[in-house]
Parts: sequence; structure tokens; C-alpha cells
Amino acid sequence: MTKWTPTHEAPEPLEGPVVPTITGGTVLWFVLFLVQLPFYGWFDDHGHAWWVWTCLAGGGLGLIGVWYVRKRDAAIKRARDAA
Repeated sequence: MTKWTPTHEAPEPLEGPVVPTITGGTVLWFVLFLVQLPFYGWFDDHGHAWWVWTCLAGGGLGLIGVWYVRKRDAAIKRARDAA
């Protein structure tokens, strides 16, 4: 079993501009939803209406993600200031 045991430490997670990244992805999901909305009849006729609703769900979940990463970013800044 020693063959599969890691021999080095795991790297630190990458930190970057998380809030703008999640916000950009959320905007992209909503734009994709709005672009596909006029073609809903075609999507429905061909059995692909789920594409439209997937974009809406992605935008909705993205809003939750934006809220979460903003709270996380604020908590990290508070912890850094307290230390």
C-alpha cells in the first residue's frame, strides 16, 4: 500500500479574484438564458428545453455563489485584520 501513499505535502489552494470570477460566471449564465429565451419554441420542439432552464438555474445558483463568496471574502479580511 505504500505505493499509493503521497510522499509530499499538498500545495496551498490558489487564491485569486474570487468575487469577480463568480460574478462574471453568473452574468454569463443569465446572458445565455436571455439569448436562448426567444428560441424556446425551437428548443421545446426538439426536446432541448432543458438547455434554457439549465441556464436559468446556473444564474440562480450563481447569485447564491456571489452572496457566499462575498461573505467569505469579508470573513477572511476580518480575520486578517484581527491577527
